[in-house]
Amino acid sequence: MSKTIPEPVTKLIDAFSRLPGIGPKSASRLTYYLLRSPDELTLKLADALTNLKSQIKFCSTCYNITIDDPCPICNDPRRDHHLIAVVEEPLDVTALERTGAYDGVYHVLHGAISPVNGIGPDDLKIRELVKRIEIGDAVEVVVATNPGQEGDATAFYIQKELKPRGVKITRLARGLPVGGDIEYVDSVTLSRALQGRSEL
Repeated sequence: MSKTIPEPVTKLIDAFSRLPGIGPKSASRLTYYLLRSPDELTLKLADALTNLKSQIKFCSTCYNITIDDPCPICNDPRRDHHLIAVVEEPLDVTALERTGAYDGVYHVLHGAISPVNGIGPDDLKIRELVKRIEIGDAVEVVVATNPGQEGDATAFYIQKELKPRGVKITRLARGLPVGGDIEYVDSVTLSRALQGRSEL
């Protein structure tokens, strides 16, 4: 960065540019927008970021993001606790919940197996899933990883780990676009994929 730009500005531009989908130009636009905006907006943003890190934790059962542990879904007796949907990210839980077609519980992996990016099974919450199946009473595990190479590799690995444990393993039906992310799929397509899931 230029020496004419004050350090707090360059630090914020650098911080924004580390976020996914935000390049240096977008980071600069956001920073200069905040400089021009009322103090109230900047303070609200700072407060929201502080609260995000201080109040949000992972559910000790499903690893979804939550304020309370266990999370409201795991703590809900009306949910089918014999049915576990395994998803890559917390946003996938939100997408499945939007459909209103799923009444089970979740297990969030926090990623997918990706050797190219140096992410292996031990970097995900797969061990915790296996332990959950061993000590719990799950009847069916719905593997709801994203369609595509990484999601399929993750699904295959989960199948290999869970098959000997006697639980039924299904996968979302292929109505989902290959290479797409579950969080961006419309509710109708996602509902049909849930209804048409098949055994692995």
